[in-house]
Amino acid sequence: MKSTHMGTLRLWSVSFILIMTANALLFMIFEMMLPTLPLFVSKLGGGASQVGLVTGIFMVSAILIRPFAARLATKIDKKYLLMIGLAICTLMTGAYYLSTSVGMLLIFRLLHGAGFGLATTYFATLAAENIPKERRGEGMGYFGVGETVAVSVGPLIGMSILLRYDFHYLFFGGASILLLALVMTFFISRKKHTGTEAALHAGTSIKWIERKVLFPSLLILLIGIAAGSIMSFIALYAAEKGFHTVAWFFFIVAAASFLVRLVSGRLFDRLGPGSVLVPSAFLIIAGIWILTLSNSETVFLLSAALYGLGFGAVFPAIQTWCVNLVEEHEHENAMASFFNFFDLGIGGGAVILGMLASAFSYKLVYDIAIVVMVAYLLMYAGYAIHTGKKKAEAIQKA
Repeated sequence: MKSTHMGTLRLWSVSFILIMTANALLFMIFEMMLPTLPLFVSKLGGGASQVGLVTGIFMVSAILIRPFAARLATKIDKKYLLMIGLAICTLMTGAYYLSTSVGMLLIFRLLHGAGFGLATTYFATLAAENIPKERRGEGMGYFGVGETVAVSVGPLIGMSILLRYDFHYLFFGGASILLLALVMTFFISRKKHTGTEAALHAGTSIKWIERKVLFPSLLILLIGIAAGSIMSFIALYAAEKGFHTVAWFFFIVAAASFLVRLVSGRLFDRLGPGSVLVPSAFLIIAGIWILTLSNSETVFLLSAALYGLGFGAVFPAIQTWCVNLVEEHEHENAMASFFNFFDLGIGGGAVILGMLASAFSYKLVYDIAIVVMVAYLLMYAGYAIHTGKKKAEAIQKA
């Protein structure tokens, strides 16, 4: 009873709560922009392909900055690097309103992506530092819950602001919330790590890919492509179908994600990655398939619930898997690879899917997303079979 109480105290420290909350605010603004920026691009005279570029360049910038995260952490405290990333996000969110063309918006998105890349990497590694290893699946799940709660209201707030006010309130309101997150990170306290020689050496090199987490990173790449189809084009798809519940679509996605993360983390800790990764994929496929068939607001929102259950479980599961595969001093590299592959999926997928949407239809975008998720299942099945054979051989040799 005593050890359980102590474990709870270690998990729910003041610093962990601040990290979880500030990260939630960062993602709330990120999600607040997802259904609204395509409308801003349209206002500036851009089309579906430009929407894809606005999403893609943001992700490319985040991808390029993250491999430097571990090296930067040997020279500057992670807390201050996190604050620098948040400061960039704050300034660029407010600067969006100054855009007079899609080209200018792309410049701001490029800078914003760099700040987002730094902030997300250090948020995840600082959270992992504050969670006992034996409860990491549960802890990272809760870390994601805080993010998901904010995500649930982000699109709703964004669309509501546009309905009542304009983009000026949207962008400056977002910057104000990020400023609050920046202030919160100032009060995060960190354990002093002396660091082994191996850790210091690992931190001085720039790793574009952490090989230990390559396979789960490839899986999150495919998840990113499917997620990008929802993030970038759902507002335009809904408008094409005549639906007026985009904000509620995102709310239901996040609410479902919140609920599933209350149990999926513990399931991961007890039974391993497969217990979460496989059912989640089927839920995502079901959600996107129903989305392509939706002919009413009710069916449209049902697809959101199924997709939300799947995505809400799979994202923290793969993230935790990556953290568990490396040593503590390799967390930055692992999280950089994880987020880079995810953002590559979202960004690269958005650019390609945007061109296909312009040439064909938004339905084709979601048909491709389903094919991508089937590929994900086949890849994991192959990995599970290969791993099972290796374990059987090891048992026989023993």
